[in-house]
Amino acid sequence: MTQALDGIRVVDFSWQAAGPFCTMLLADNGAEVIKVENPESGGDPIRRLGPPFAGGESAYFLCLNRNKKSVTLNLKHPRGSAIARELCRSADVVIENFKVGTMERLGLGFDALAEANPRLVYCSITGYGRTGPLRDRPAFDVVMQGFGGLMSFTGEPDGQPMRVGLAIIDYTAGMFAALGITMALMARSLTGRGQRVDTSLLETTLGWLNIIAANYLIGGEVARRHGVGHPNAVPYQTFRTKDTPLIIGILQDDHWQRFCRVLGAEHLASDPRFATNADRVEHRGVLIPLLQDILLGRTAAEWLAALQAAEIVAGPIHTIDQVFSHPQVRAREMVLEVEHPTAGAIKLVGFPLKFSGTPSRIGAPPPLLGQHTEAVLGDLGYSAAEVAALRAEGAV
Repeated sequence: MTQALDGIRVVDFSWQAAGPFCTMLLADNGAEVIKVENPESGGDPIRRLGPPFAGGESAYFLCLNRNKKSVTLNLKHPRGSAIARELCRSADVVIENFKVGTMERLGLGFDALAEANPRLVYCSITGYGRTGPLRDRPAFDVVMQGFGGLMSFTGEPDGQPMRVGLAIIDYTAGMFAALGITMALMARSLTGRGQRVDTSLLETTLGWLNIIAANYLIGGEVARRHGVGHPNAVPYQTFRTKDTPLIIGILQDDHWQRFCRVLGAEHLASDPRFATNADRVEHRGVLIPLLQDILLGRTAAEWLAALQAAEIVAGPIHTIDQVFSHPQVRAREMVLEVEHPTAGAIKLVGFPLKFSGTPSRIGAPPPLLGQHTEAVLGDLGYSAAEVAALRAEGAV
């Protein structure tokens, strides 16, 4: 069945998380992604970032690299670099996430490759961006959660700043990069020419701060920590019940009235301190303990049934095993299985978009290191003997 990116060839020089997440999204939708890895270092470092491992590969690598081909090229070797340039001449997209200037020193920068392939879309993901005083500085997700302000408003009010529990900056940078690449491919269909797509972990962080940024840029309010609460809506957080925690979200004042009726707390609905959301935000310190005392009186399941009957948005806090065994998650095909050459059958998270005409799919497992070197170089015209000779001299 046709996929949205059928016929698009991506040469992927990226490693770690942001770039590989981007190219996984492209590969899931039909792009041919050729992952270029260093044979001397053992390839992408996240192959070894564990435990857990399966079949000699880390779960971290397995979850980011399905549907790709792996080619080993020593980019510091003249013949390895020449093969990379040859491969890029056949590409629609090149993506890299090295420090600024690295690809240029290897003869693989945008200007050099675009001269030979004017239709090339070239995406770079850096830590702080390709320009500015910090352009040469590397960054990891956790560093950017701090630098970009995210940690400053994450955590309990009287506690320490905390990171979000996964590499959210890396993954979001990958999403922005995939969006930028598809936009540039659409533009190419109009102009006939490719272009550079340039993003960074810093710009990604700032780009989705959203209401936190607006509160400051428009209202002058510097974000502070509210624990599980929301800076602009009350109540909108986790509450303890008689057994397990419960999440409740109230954004509209008529929902507040219905919520109070479910709680049997009509006195709160008529209290002028809590009449509007703005009032509730102003008096959150008074209101939240009052609500918490009431919610301790019944179990989470009892409250959920009553709240859902009143069309109040609420939900449980699932553990990861509960999430992936939930019938709704299964119904949406968000757990898929693929056969890996050394790990056997592995389960991976499904694609979060559903297309009626060009469905995403997992057609191939994450590749072994260099698994497709001979095949890809063969497509470029290299014989098996030539590939063996290149391997012997350390070029591939």
